[in-house]
Amino acid sequence: MRHELRGIFVLGLAAAAAGCSSLQSTSDTAKAAAVEPAPDAGFIAHPERQTKRADLPFQKVWIKPGFDKSGYRELVVAPVNTQYMMEMDWLHNLSSAAWVSDVKSDIAELGHYFHDQVVKAFKEDPKHRFKVIERAGQHKEPALRLELALIEIDPSMPVLHALSWAGPIGTGSAAGAVNQRRAAFEGRLRDLRTGEVVATFADRDMADVGPLDLTRLTWYGPAKGIMDRWAEQFVQIANRKPSEVVTDPTAFTVRPF
Repeated sequence: MRHELRGIFVLGLAAAAAGCSSLQSTSDTAKAAAVEPAPDAGFIAHPERQTKRADLPFQKVWIKPGFDKSGYRELVVAPVNTQYMMEMDWLHNLSSAAWVSDVKSDIAELGHYFHDQVVKAFKEDPKHRFKVIERAGQHKEPALRLELALIEIDPSMPVLHALSWAGPIGTGSAAGAVNQRRAAFEGRLRDLRTGEVVATFADRDMADVGPLDLTRLTWYGPAKGIMDRWAEQFVQIANRKPSEVVTDPTAFTVRPF
């Protein structure tokens, strides 16, 4: 967004001076303790069917009983749905209409970025598990359609100040969201021929980034890094053997302050 956001490093310094604690781990157990699942947004029709699976990195998963992914060779990645992000509390507390417009533009761009990173990850998969096709009519073999929705990205407190945030500090769900460096999505996997949903999944994740990372001083902070990780995990899950466990690939650091 606007270049003046880089000037908010002073606020970051003040936050750092106040001190922060950190927690590092390579395990999904630590993630479970540090990052609660996002509330169901509505993109998934039957979220109550989802559970946490120890062999997958996402917080909520449902797979149709008897579903066998081995018979599918092609994949369509649908445009990422961003309509649920328009309902984020903090967005409606911005006092400047111009900033709201800029944030909405950023949200659309983030949807395109997430889509393109998923496509890129599958195309660059050395195992070539799926051939990515652009449109449903192009498929020549059994195909799946991956449908994703971004439902949440938490902004940092310094950036909210720079965006003329009108919300009271310390109260409400919007205040509780800031400085968490989190993003969340919901997803569906659909048989392209029958239209049947064969799997659903959802995750909220947190990135490892310090308060003075001047390369990411935008309201969406490290969200693109989280999306990159999700894209990699989609490929890992596509390639996994029945007994293989897929977890978050790297340690992360939680620095609440």
